[in-house]
Amino acid sequence: MTQRIPSSITEHTTLPVIAAPMFLVSGVELVTAACKAGVIGTFPVLNARTSEALDDWMQQITGELAAAQTSDPSARIAPWGINLITHRTNHRLQPDLDLTVKYKTPLVITSLGSPAPAVEAVHSYGGLVFSDVINLSFAKKAAQAGIDGLVLVCAGAGGHAGTLSPFAFLKAVREFFDGIIVLAGAMSSGRDIRAAQVLGADLVYFGTSFIATTESLADKTYQQMLVDATMDDLIYTNAFSGAYANMLKPSIVAAGIDPEALKPKDTVDFSHLVSGETKAWKHIWSAGQGVNFVRQVEPVADLVTRLRREYVAVVAEEQRGDAWTKL
Repeated sequence: MTQRIPSSITEHTTLPVIAAPMFLVSGVELVTAACKAGVIGTFPVLNARTSEALDDWMQQITGELAAAQTSDPSARIAPWGINLITHRTNHRLQPDLDLTVKYKTPLVITSLGSPAPAVEAVHSYGGLVFSDVINLSFAKKAAQAGIDGLVLVCAGAGGHAGTLSPFAFLKAVREFFDGIIVLAGAMSSGRDIRAAQVLGADLVYFGTSFIATTESLADKTYQQMLVDATMDDLIYTNAFSGAYANMLKPSIVAAGIDPEALKPKDTVDFSHLVSGETKAWKHIWSAGQGVNFVRQVEPVADLVTRLRREYVAVVAEEQRGDAWTKL
């Protein structure tokens, strides 16, 4: 399974986990904390509100991680990555892609558009390109563009999520794609990581759990809402960007909006994310179905330590076997 994953990842990580890029949540502190804990830290480039700010963020991340590795050469400092919205309404795509090349960003995750604009540029310096997909059609188009990995965003994921079962989706994708597969959707424990590997995934996405960390950019009210919420507090809607996403109903109510009266959007438009008009996203919040298992706000290092402990315990269980393996 791990043969598909380059040594640049396997030799520098403690778990096959990507801390997912989350709008207005993932920043420099979260990314560097994740990488130092041994999992891949990522952020959406649009979280840096201008390309000039993005330049500064990338400089901070590369500098801090290099210093950490120098300080402890034996430490597993994971690579970092970014998320690029490649939709035609993202007018920052080219300048942000130029910075991606400048800093030789190890991992670039494209979403909400064809990955083609990023593939040649990122491959020119040896970086990896993954593409977010929610169905087979998008997965096939991304694979044809020459990407290195597919992020299968399944039912239960936070943010812009799909509706497909991971069991069916992953198996169908494996019929035509032999690259890296990342499984996303309601991951919340070390057992989930191992289960994804058994299904055939190489890496997994964790989102909601990382929102509730001390290094997150998330508002404290948002984090407490995650601790208090269950999966029954989610609503799957396209009312806010035109793309369907799982959103927290309590945040919608708090914004003075009736969750039962949301009006669907006919078109997808992300230009407001670039322009800085993010008021709705600052006060109407997203979560995945893994919210059911967010119990506290904790440091990234503690979260990763717990996930690794759970993962190791599950692998030990497998080695002991069960009634069926002994037949």
